[in-house]
Amino acid sequence: MFFNSRRSTVHATNGMVATSQPLAAMAGLRILMAGGNAVDAAVATAATLNVVEPMSTGVGGDLFALIWKAKRKDVVALNGSGRAPMAASIEELRSQGRTRMPALGHYSVSVPGTVHGWEVLLESEGTMSLADALEPAIDYAERGFPVTDIIAYQWQQQEDKLGAFPSGQELLTNGRAPREGEMMQLPTLAKTLRTVAEGGSEGFYNGPIARAMANFVQEQGGWLSEEDLASHHSDWDEAIMTDYRGVTCWECPPNGQGIIALEALNIAEGFDIGSMGEQSADRYHHLIEATRLGFADGFRYLADPRCADVPTEMWASKAYADGRRSLIDSNAAMRTVPYGKMLAGADTVYISVIDGDGNACSLINSVFTNFGSGLVAPGTGIVLHNRASLFELDPEHPNALAGGKRPFHTIIPAMATRDGELWLSYGVMGGFMQPQGHLQVISNMVDFGMDSQSALDALRFQIAGDSVWLEGDVSNDVAMELHRRGHRVNVMHGPGRGGAGGMGGGQVVSRDPESGVLSGGSEPRKDGAAVGW
Repeated sequence: MFFNSRRSTVHATNGMVATSQPLAAMAGLRILMAGGNAVDAAVATAATLNVVEPMSTGVGGDLFALIWKAKRKDVVALNGSGRAPMAASIEELRSQGRTRMPALGHYSVSVPGTVHGWEVLLESEGTMSLADALEPAIDYAERGFPVTDIIAYQWQQQEDKLGAFPSGQELLTNGRAPREGEMMQLPTLAKTLRTVAEGGSEGFYNGPIARAMANFVQEQGGWLSEEDLASHHSDWDEAIMTDYRGVTCWECPPNGQGIIALEALNIAEGFDIGSMGEQSADRYHHLIEATRLGFADGFRYLADPRCADVPTEMWASKAYADGRRSLIDSNAAMRTVPYGKMLAGADTVYISVIDGDGNACSLINSVFTNFGSGLVAPGTGIVLHNRASLFELDPEHPNALAGGKRPFHTIIPAMATRDGELWLSYGVMGGFMQPQGHLQVISNMVDFGMDSQSALDALRFQIAGDSVWLEGDVSNDVAMELHRRGHRVNVMHGPGRGGAGGMGGGQVVSRDPESGVLSGGSEPRKDGAAVGW
């Protein structure tokens, strides 16, 4: 297989970090080796990724995290996503003839939640200061780092986007993106990170940095204000879960799309997936149909539950999945996929860390699409994300744009436990690929007994609109049979650089509760690594 990484699963006992860039993984491992815990290492890794993979993540974006504390034996969720500016207006956009939210630019910017999320995680669950956690990132930003292969490719694809405004030059070198192996420094971003290290989230959401972000967005015609930034806060939530063949799978609750993954798992559990064969047309068909049903509900019901009725409990139930499963014909794809009837009740980085005491942090940090909105706040190196682009302009929709409301969110860290003990800290990046990736990775490990690396190496599918994309090494017989069943099949050929053309990128770290052995894998479709000691 093209994506067979030939990597062995990494094993260790004292701690492990897995993410999409090796220098960032090592930054987190250094924190563990210095006595930090899983949360300390995850924040340090995330901050370093802001420097070494700036098109995907950063202080101008959002984060979600799941935390497992070994002494408590429970999973808690942090929602570090930002809200729409208070001045956001459906009427303003519709008066311009728009029927959808702009994907890029000033209207797509919501409040960045990352920095407050880092701070809350460290203060509540960490052992180190924010300044200590940011030290590796600041060092790489000031002294420079060599750019890796896929990251260099993604950077080069966005030269026009960064060149649209003079401030984007802060993330280029002599007006162009860095090449693979070339040293890159980001001095303006280093200055911002140092301000955050010294002043905490207060130094980001109030004062000169906040003013630079708000003024720049407003100069372009957008809504973000200093007041929006000053009022931002993260929220602790109760994690949501379902059981899949004896494995408890955990996700963050809405406004994230983790509930789509739980619904798809519940639907798939009703089929004997393990007997179908890991690369069979039968398995592909049933997982694809389960995923399509999950997305139909996601696009209808998913929203900020603090601002809209989201039927989370019913949605995640086995009984609801039973009804949805009845729509699946094992021999034919659904021609249309209706959303279910419930009573009211998208490029990214992923980080998985488990420390030697068995604590874990599953964290995703993102600016959404590569370099987010395309707006870089002048003199700061801050890429402002475009999460507001996921709102709806239908005022009757639960996810309708409104000031102070969080949008439908794609980033979803995950965990899995067995018999009340931590088993997996995992995630798959890539916008709407994420719940699809969660379903496939869990099925690989539970239905077919794959280890952490093999579960990531395995060929995948991706649903995109009305089509299903398969990776190039899939059997022609499988592709033809899926086509016969009515799927609109596309096969992705070539190297698929930059996240395998949309197939995502993930990391998995597992823990054996008896021996304490940690086993990690890192996505072959990315530059990353799993490292342990």
